[in-house]
Amino acid sequence: MPNPSKAVLITGCSSGIGHATARRLAADGWHVYATARRLETLAELERAGCRTLALDVTDEDSMSAAVGAVIEAEGAVGVLVNNAGYSQSGAVESVPMGQVRSQFETNVFGLIRMCQLVLPGMRDQRWGKIVNIGSMGGRATFPGGGLYHATKYAVEAISDALRFEVRGFGVDVILVEPGLIVTNFGETGSASVPEDGPYLEFNRKLAELTSGAYKGPMAKLGGGPDVVANTIAGALASERPRARYPVTPSAHLMINLRRLVPDRLWDRMMRAQFPMPRA
Repeated sequence: MPNPSKAVLITGCSSGIGHATARRLAADGWHVYATARRLETLAELERAGCRTLALDVTDEDSMSAAVGAVIEAEGAVGVLVNNAGYSQSGAVESVPMGQVRSQFETNVFGLIRMCQLVLPGMRDQRWGKIVNIGSMGGRATFPGGGLYHATKYAVEAISDALRFEVRGFGVDVILVEPGLIVTNFGETGSASVPEDGPYLEFNRKLAELTSGAYKGPMAKLGGGPDVVANTIAGALASERPRARYPVTPSAHLMINLRRLVPDRLWDRMMRAQFPMPRA
């Protein structure tokens, strides 16, 4: 059997974790295909040695075309890094269903479809790695983040099932769980908070808390996108990668705290930090 393709396809590379990961893996000698919805956002990565493709994980034709381009050039996608995603904040009742669907299309359904598209090639060559970017928010839920957390809990479940299903074909599934990562991610989440209705004051305070978490003292427990990129690079270099990689002190702290703290105590802790919506 010829050597398997180890070409890396990364979604969501216009900024943040995806951008940092593409740069790091290209520097390590991987053959990287960096993608984003708008090609012009990838010019720096192209100069860094990455090949670039347009890819929108909410569009079937776009996903199929990008994967097809890599298969045509390389024979298969050897490594898929499912990074595309964004945060949606606001009380569950207050978020319009169009925004709810968009959140799941990007964070969950696009991830699933990308796995489906690359797995036939990985199975044929009996080698492949799928890296799903989850979150500490996939194992601990904060008020006002229920919809975003729901997508990341879904990524946890998908990764667990997929890891078992494809291991016999020589494919590893790796889940990376970042904590606070200092990017524009928090600003995106706070900007999406609905600004009217019975949850007005709660949502306003939530926006302040979300933005503050990425800029205030809590940020000291976080890190930059490079710490996630370095973790991904280490996992790909490992012959036996772990199933999960929590990243940053905040992720380790909150995941372990939620595992140990009973629900009643957790709710009490949340009431101390978040204003409770009231009539």
